[in-house]
Amino acid sequence: MNHEKQGETSAQPDETDHPDPSRRALVGGMATGLLASVITPAIAQSGSRSSASGTAASAALQDPKTAYPKPPFSKQQQPWPGLASRMDPKPNHGEKSYRGSGRLTGRKALITGGDSGIGRAAAIAYAREGADVAINYLPAEEPDAREVVQLIQAEGRKAVAIPGDIKSEAFCTRLVTDAVKALGGLDILVNNAARQVSQESILDITTSQFDETFKTNVYAMFWITKAAVPHLKPGSTIINTASVNAYDPGETIIDYAATKGAIMIFTKGLAKQLAKKGVRVNAVAPGPFWTPLQVTGGQPPDKLPSFGEDTPMGRPGQPAELAGIYVLLASQESSYSTGQVFAAVGGRGGP
Repeated sequence: MNHEKQGETSAQPDETDHPDPSRRALVGGMATGLLASVITPAIAQSGSRSSASGTAASAALQDPKTAYPKPPFSKQQQPWPGLASRMDPKPNHGEKSYRGSGRLTGRKALITGGDSGIGRAAAIAYAREGADVAINYLPAEEPDAREVVQLIQAEGRKAVAIPGDIKSEAFCTRLVTDAVKALGGLDILVNNAARQVSQESILDITTSQFDETFKTNVYAMFWITKAAVPHLKPGSTIINTASVNAYDPGETIIDYAATKGAIMIFTKGLAKQLAKKGVRVNAVAPGPFWTPLQVTGGQPPDKLPSFGEDTPMGRPGQPAELAGIYVLLASQESSYSTGQVFAAVGGRGGP
């Protein structure tokens, strides 16, 4: 899954959102200097060899406008939940570019929507930073999930695959229990899985779609977080995938945007509550990102070829470009950041 991506569950890890030209970023007190110092060394130039423990050599400067594929993209659609491996072009999750430096050594992470999109990028980065990782995804996403498991294991880390539908409260509780047992604990929770379906009119949004979107994006986050909190010790972190739509909703995804607004407020409120336990809670708010969420109904099919074209960067983001933010928020380097929303929107400005 990805940033989102799930519906019967999922995810993709993961913003990935509607490229509305008027959309604004949600920044929420982001420390630009901290992001620059932490994220930049973590992302090596595309095509370089990854390393879980070595320090990356200096990377050449690269123009962000041309660093990744730009529109026009080919017309394409997949049935829900979709597979990253069948997208054209294939999303870049940092498989060949992310280099770790031991910032999460010994940590234990659970990521929903970890098979593709933003969740996959976070899973790869976490493993290369030294963490053991459990991923949740829909059974239909098994081909993508197997690739992630292999990438995690290639770094010498434990990989735990837990397929299932997070629209079920019983499964969400079992998901956390199984992850804690398999990992030997839990100190990083990433609520990333999401469902997004574009509809031109509110009259086209069925109660079933509305219910599925809220169950996947909001209820599951609540159930999983509630089950995880008793296992989180001081220093643990929760990271929720919100969206630029929380501040500037796209007109064709109003139910999805409503869930992202709920995620933002849930994050800010829970951060105040869990600060007393020494647990930090933050959110990441992506703009348009190239993940299976888009090709499975998240975008109107006729608009997909130009997806991300109206951003100042002239292209959508790739999941790999978010990996460093998820690492930062999971690491001790962001120890004074909680209740914040960190943006990555390709230049659309602040809230």
